[in-house]
Amino acid sequence: MNGYRVLIADDHPMARSAIRSLLDPDPSFDVVGEAENGEQAFLLCGELQPDLVLMDINMPKWSGLEATREVKKAYPHIKVVILSVSDDVGDLITAIQFGAQGYLLKNLEPDDWINYLHALLGEDSEQTREMANRLIHRFRQDEEEPAGMVPEVLTPREREIVMYVGAGKTNREISEALIIAENTVKNHLKNILDKLQLTNRVQLAAYAVRHHLIMKK
Repeated sequence: MNGYRVLIADDHPMARSAIRSLLDPDPSFDVVGEAENGEQAFLLCGELQPDLVLMDINMPKWSGLEATREVKKAYPHIKVVILSVSDDVGDLITAIQFGAQGYLLKNLEPDDWINYLHALLGEDSEQTREMANRLIHRFRQDEEEPAGMVPEVLTPREREIVMYVGAGKTNREISEALIIAENTVKNHLKNILDKLQLTNRVQLAAYAVRHHLIMKK
């Protein structure tokens, strides 16, 4: 059985080799290609159609952020995780704005890498919550960001769920708080993302902060 098809994009051969050696023991991941710059990563996405791209943020020709933007425009179904040595919230925000599903620090322990990627591909995780909380912290500090209007397309229940996502709650925690099935929460989230034209719960958390849909502690 084949695992998730992974493309590794990094301009350093030793870094690509290290990432491959980290993923190879796990049968859930199948490394199908490597790219040494952002433009090549984009071209290989069209050729190989990976499920996941591990994209170094600093590369020649196109940076990882530029490549992510182009990949997500052309192949929105491909998940992209930005790789960086910097825990810079500005890079995180830009990565999410360009469509990345995740942001992974290179200095994390190997087990943390694997757990993070499994959690990200599973789309309901503590790591996802941590990323949402970082976004919340960033947007709370940004006083220049104007608050927008909440679209009327959201039902009262959907707005309530957006507030819980903005507070960093997992699907299970939301289901327990609202006394509804976890699958019902997932269905609501899918409808909310469709209505707001967002792609993941991290973007939804940022949306919640922008529109002041944050639960009071």
